[in-house]
Amino acid sequence: MRSVIVVGGGISGLAAAWQLRGRADVTVLESHAKVGGKLRTGTIAGIAVDEGAESLMALRPEAVELAAAVGLADALCDPAQAPTTIWTNGGLRPLPAGHVMGVPTDPAALTGTGLLSPAGVARVAAEETLEAPALTGDCSVSAYLASRFGQEAVDRLIEPLLGGIYAGRADRLSLRAAMPRIAALAEQGGPLLPALRRMRAAGAPRSAAVAVQGVTGGTGRFPQAVADACGARILTGTTARSLQRTPAGRWRVLAMTDDGPLTMEADAVILALPAFAAAELLRPHSPLAEAELSGIAHASTAVITMAFSRAQAHFLPQGNGFLVPPVDGHTLKAASFLSNKWSWLGASAPDTFVLRASIGRIGDEELLDRPDRHLVRTAIAELHHAVGPMGEPVATRVTRWDRGLPQYGVGHRERVARIREAAGKLPGLALCGAAYEGVGVAACVATGRAAAHTILPT
Repeated sequence: MRSVIVVGGGISGLAAAWQLRGRADVTVLESHAKVGGKLRTGTIAGIAVDEGAESLMALRPEAVELAAAVGLADALCDPAQAPTTIWTNGGLRPLPAGHVMGVPTDPAALTGTGLLSPAGVARVAAEETLEAPALTGDCSVSAYLASRFGQEAVDRLIEPLLGGIYAGRADRLSLRAAMPRIAALAEQGGPLLPALRRMRAAGAPRSAAVAVQGVTGGTGRFPQAVADACGARILTGTTARSLQRTPAGRWRVLAMTDDGPLTMEADAVILALPAFAAAELLRPHSPLAEAELSGIAHASTAVITMAFSRAQAHFLPQGNGFLVPPVDGHTLKAASFLSNKWSWLGASAPDTFVLRASIGRIGDEELLDRPDRHLVRTAIAELHHAVGPMGEPVATRVTRWDRGLPQYGVGHRERVARIREAAGKLPGLALCGAAYEGVGVAACVATGRAAAHTILPT
């Protein structure tokens, strides 16, 4: 049986360990005290809440299938039905049904919503009259979609969703990497509006903003369940410092623990790490991979979770939350009304209303240097402005994710191909994680499974 060291105990690395169960002797090294990475559940006012990702995309099967396989089938739950809502132009405005990542399929449905000006609605409707040669190569989301639908539509419909998923900006994110379904249609040529309508009529997946599932008790249960079921040796509080090749062609991992240095050897290594951390370990072995990985930018974010007493609150919002376009000048990029969105949370704490607000996009680093109390006061003030005078929370919690979200810049797919090619020249090594083919939980699970297959094909 081959031995494998997985460096990184987030869901990507744990998915790799699960895929290798029974076929390899697997050790997972995790630098933090618990596995899970950005899937982490904490408590506020005695209530379990997610501090990172709060749901699993259900349009892709990998995450929900793995959750079911490790015993969480009965815990999977749907969010409350509610439209995607944008806080813009001074109000909370639902996106009309039928959008694809903010791109409308029925421009007429935008009329009267306040999302766009009359001129902006007319510009969207004009898209199917414009010449549309087939897209070649890559470009930013904004460069392509503004030319099709106008800048106002990008700023107020598309940008908020990209901020919610990537903490990125439309003028920097790759169309091919961040919006692959839209890019695929663009590469065929022709107007997008009729192509999107045909896609939806044929039963193509709906927007990822609504096709998600949660886990009763919090998605932080998911990685721990995988860790418990995969049969791997899990070493927490263990940080890999360097990789070496042995004369026999094996991999030696030099790590640091609370008890001192640790050296381990294995036939293969899977790096389930952020791009910048993988780059450090690969520098002596592949300067090309190190350079390309280091070129991936990352956005830092903060999540401010707040608990309100239902008896004392002046006002409690309806719906599941809202997204915020940066063009309106607000600090918040999103808010999620957890007690409305997830029935299990509302049932477990009927006297408390829990919500969380998100702050931070790429380029907002200075904002996140402010102390926790400043972020809390900013979030409360903007929530009152957006939804009404809720009053003061009875408890707050700030969770910071430093360099938490990789940015898929223009040319990202080509960069990933170069990284994969360079890493492929190192026998017994594979990479997985959010930096490559998707930042969502399902995409991360898929990269972990693929890395396991690279190391030990079935």
